[in-house]
Amino acid sequence: MRVAVVAGPDPGHAFPAIALCQKFSAAGDTPTLLTGTRWLETARTERLDAVELDGLDPTAVDDDADAGAKIHQRAARMAVLNRPRIAEMAPDLVVSDSITACGGLAADLLGVPWVELNTHPLYRPSKGLPPVGSGFAPGTGLRGRLRDAALRALSARSWRAGLRQRAEARQAIGLPAEDPGPLRRLIATLPALEVPRPDWPAEAVVVGPLHFEPTSTVLELPAGDGPLVVVAPSTATTGAGGLAELALQTLIPGTVLPPGARVAVSRLERGEGEVPPWAVVGLGRQDELLARADVLICGGGHGTVAKALLAGVPMVVVPGGGDQWEIANRLVRQGSARLIRPLTAEALAAATREVLESPGYQDAARRAGATVADVADPVRVCHDALRACA
Repeated sequence: MRVAVVAGPDPGHAFPAIALCQKFSAAGDTPTLLTGTRWLETARTERLDAVELDGLDPTAVDDDADAGAKIHQRAARMAVLNRPRIAEMAPDLVVSDSITACGGLAADLLGVPWVELNTHPLYRPSKGLPPVGSGFAPGTGLRGRLRDAALRALSARSWRAGLRQRAEARQAIGLPAEDPGPLRRLIATLPALEVPRPDWPAEAVVVGPLHFEPTSTVLELPAGDGPLVVVAPSTATTGAGGLAELALQTLIPGTVLPPGARVAVSRLERGEGEVPPWAVVGLGRQDELLARADVLICGGGHGTVAKALLAGVPMVVVPGGGDQWEIANRLVRQGSARLIRPLTAEALAAATREVLESPGYQDAARRAGATVADVADPVRVCHDALRACA
């Protein structure tokens, strides 16, 4: 099976797309990754076919202040730009990242079946949940249900506006206004991070997290026999700033942390500033770090959170914007994390000590990670979907 996998350049989307390509390749399929230039050589190093996704840079007509326009209008423009390149691949299937929606539109233009990749829990509205992004648990009792209904009514206006923008974008490139949607939605998360809903879409399948390490380097840890604290600042533009710097200033062994403790800051760029002797900063395999970690301090991005749960590592979460607030609150309810907002040295120190000293957080993280046993194989889901529509 020839598969075109379309994803934007943000690590939270490009890395899962690379991981999915690796799974297709291992199954004997022929995937081609279309993404930003930043990760093309990285993907090729993994012996994957990778080409540039055209049109990622905004133009004068793009309105990035309007989220719907940013997703749909730009997606339509990019679908037209990338249609010839995808057509040359003659794919049997297109996999389109949920944010980089041009892949699905290009597939519709070509008459090729397509599947949507969600690199996080399912974020579509539900008649039984508060709006995603609120961070609220489903309301209980009359007041809770009324609260959720009121919030859904408010958010429904934005959802309907997005559907109108989608229809207009489709018509602008010669497609019918009504969107038939994907054959399947691959929900690349752990079941523990999902919220039960009465209207789970029939086409949505939880396939487990898709993780890719962009390096083979393993960070060398400082000497010490105390706990290892891993700090992973958000790679998203909406992430909370200054987390790594504050951690290195605050989490001092023998004062805030136990004697012999170490701190490892995992980031794509080393950054500036002096690194104390009990810490290390740099790009290294996060899976190797988390296998040895006692606690993770992170922004709440889904990829890093899922890695930590799979390793049974509890967290201190400092969420920024986007979906990080939603994920952070789900972790708190699940019992595997403490949430900090706003970020201060005092709050960071107190939360880190609590998670280190309370075994219940680790127990909850291990329970969450164990739910990976209940996910489906994304490659098999795609093959089955194609056979069903043949």
